[in-house]
Formats: sequence, C-alpha cells, structure tokens
Amino acid sequence: EVQLQAYGGGLVQDGGFLRLSCTASGFTSDAYAIGWFRQAPGKEREGVSCLSSSDGATYYADFVKGRFTISSDNARNTVYLQMNSLKPEDTAVYYCAVADNGVVVMRTYPLDPYGYQHWGQGTLVTVSS
Repeated sequence: EVQLQAYGGGLVQDGGFLRLSCTASGFTSDAYAIGWFRQAPGKEREGVSCLSSSDGATYYADFVKGRFTISSDNARNTVYLQMNSLKPEDTAVYYCAVADNGVVVMRTYPLDPYGYQHWGQGTLVTVSS
C-alpha cells in the first residue's frame, strides 16, 4: 500500500518561500508519477507540479512556472516542492499524490488529479499579504 506524508506548510509573507516535503513508501509500480496538488477554500483541487520516476521528467502548472521547483531524493524516498516568490493566491492545502501508471499520466494529463490513485494528507500553506 502506497503511503504518503506531506509536511512543511506554514504561514509566510507575500514574496516569501517554503519547501514542502512528501515522504512516500509502498510503491506498487516502478514507473509512477508523483505530484503536488492544491486546494483553496471553495475551489477545486488543481495540479501544481509532478515528476516521473522513470525518467525524471517534470511538469508545472503555468501559474507556478519559474517560482516552484519539484525535486526528489530517492535515498530518502522524499519529493520536495520548493516554493519561491509566494503570493496570497498560493494559499491552499497542498497534497502529494502518486499515479501508478506514471508513463501514461505524464504523456496525457500529468496534472489531472483523477489520474492519481494514492493521496497523502494535506499540509496548509498560508501566504499573507
């Protein structure tokens, strides 16, 4: 069973930075995708960034390009989301998730939450203006 633990959220000022971490275990696939998603109050969950385990390819939503960076430390089974130049509109609960069929996901809809089968609990990021 895939288990995911996200942490690192907090309160930061406009223009600040945070690094989220997601520790994962129990993978059922060798070619998975791991992604970060977020959900703001009253809004649908949206994809932020994802990374392919098979080739390290990454994908970013337009609204975070140039500000957020996804990376992994395989030795620690951890994926990070470095978030710089944070804006109040980045305020949301951030989730990490795993898609078993990473090759298909990365080739089709890499940031579609419905493509991901395993979810961790969220971590709240609040950006104050």
